[in-house]
Amino acid sequence: METENFTEDEMQALPGFLCSAGLTSRLHFQLTCLSVINALLSVTAVLGNTIILFALNRESSLHSPSKLLFRCLATADLCAGLIAEPLTVAFWISFLHGRREICRYTLMSLGAGYTLISVSLCTLTAISVDRLLALVLGLRYRQVVTMKRTYAVVAVFWVGATAGTTTFFWDYRVTFWGGYMTISLFLLISTASYSKIFLILRRRKIQVQDRNKRGPCQGTTVNLMRYSKAVYNALWLQLMLVVCYLPYGIVVAFSANRVMSSPLFLARQCTVTLVFLNSTLNPILYFWKMEEVRRAVKNTISQFLCFN
Repeated sequence: METENFTEDEMQALPGFLCSAGLTSRLHFQLTCLSVINALLSVTAVLGNTIILFALNRESSLHSPSKLLFRCLATADLCAGLIAEPLTVAFWISFLHGRREICRYTLMSLGAGYTLISVSLCTLTAISVDRLLALVLGLRYRQVVTMKRTYAVVAVFWVGATAGTTTFFWDYRVTFWGGYMTISLFLLISTASYSKIFLILRRRKIQVQDRNKRGPCQGTTVNLMRYSKAVYNALWLQLMLVVCYLPYGIVVAFSANRVMSSPLFLARQCTVTLVFLNSTLNPILYFWKMEEVRRAVKNTISQFLCFN
């Protein structure tokens, strides 16, 4: 495999080393396969998340702020399939045809990808905090977590992610270290939220069992089971994100201070495909784990078929 060296200035200017022909001279077959796979994932991500957005729009049993967070996550996945993945495929195809000038333009896919990754991570963290607030606040939850405040939080996610991505084309190292600090912070918040939730749930289950020994308390048991199911659904989304994103984070961290080579470049592109896979898997998790969404999806598809 060929290895190409780059100066510090070229490393800061991302197109200077990612659009080098020396990186992909022996990767035509691999890039062709990745292009086909990601083209298919793009279609499935767009179709799946479009259906989920229609279903969430029709579903009324979910609390409005919680539903807005799920819609934000589905929108980020939809944009990944609609924008980031096609640009990434164009980025790889530009290598296959030796069009370096096109490659520099398709590097926008990296910026779009980082923005959408950031929004997804922020939204999943917000979902974990939302579940914790619903458990801790009780009746005060609907007064504290309002649509206006949730819209403001979602807007901050998108604006902040977009602003942070602009540093990617100025100095890659700023984005790299800033991203790692942000990812670590949000993962810490999510972990702390779910840990707190499970500790509270365990304590309340013990309390409910003690009450049931003295007398039936069916309503409390049902509410606790319903809430536990909602928490586990959100946790599934969180775990799937970690599984799909962790390999990419490891490869990026490994390559941070190393000379870019063909094997390393290929490893990055394979893990990028795994990241995009998450946008296709999330709608499947919605359908599989959330009964309300599954019912709304079935109704949406049935009405669409009847209309046609």
